[in-house]
Amino acid sequence: MTKFKAAIFDWAGTTVDFGSFAPMGVFIKAMAEFGIEITIEEARAPMGAAKWDHIHALLHVPLITRQWVENYGKAPNDADVDAIFKVFVPMNETVAADYSDLIPGTIETIADLRGRGMKIGSTTGYTRSIMQHVLPVAAAQGYRPDNLVCSDDLAEGRPGPFGIYKCMVDLAVYPPAAILKVDDTAPGIAEGVLASCVTVGLALSGNAVGKTLEELAAMSEPEIAVLRDHATRLLKAAGADHVIDSIRDLPQLVTQLEAHSS
Repeated sequence: MTKFKAAIFDWAGTTVDFGSFAPMGVFIKAMAEFGIEITIEEARAPMGAAKWDHIHALLHVPLITRQWVENYGKAPNDADVDAIFKVFVPMNETVAADYSDLIPGTIETIADLRGRGMKIGSTTGYTRSIMQHVLPVAAAQGYRPDNLVCSDDLAEGRPGPFGIYKCMVDLAVYPPAAILKVDDTAPGIAEGVLASCVTVGLALSGNAVGKTLEELAAMSEPEIAVLRDHATRLLKAAGADHVIDSIRDLPQLVTQLEAHSS
């Protein structure tokens, strides 16, 4: 048995979709529907937040706001966010299943944690309608967490702590210090911090690096180290207690934390 009672995982960039490509591409396409050009870096910057909040953040980036004003003669408002969100969600529903391959090590890590007596929760910045396309693909590969909390299940999404609180109720686990929150984004780490969980950031598999497995495999160790350091700084700045490369490395970290506490 472990001192940790549960691990709560994010989805894209954490357990599925190595590099977190599905949402990034859809943000670019959805904004283009409204005549707004955004870069990959701009699309990725607010990643991890609820998708409505993500769009809101994008529209308030000065260069993007300027494009909106030039196109529509006024500053963007919440109604404009609503309009883009209505386009974004169906687009993401369409592609989500195509980006639902499990990140290597997920099945083995979940089995390890369950073998220690831990429950497996999950939260996401995706809406439940999007996750309905992801869940069966993940399940077919053997990943079935004990619960799921989506961005539109509660009044406030990430970086607020309510998704974690809902997991605690669903899984019947407490206190927060006995729960690991595992995520590849700053808002997802902040969610865990605000709920007083032990937070674990994932550097190489997620949004901050944004590379495929094949792209990483073609890079040298010094090149990878630069990417790792960049992602680690972002995750640490968000409050991550620990940062590892990917979900594959979590069992080793848990073992180390166990040894340290004994």
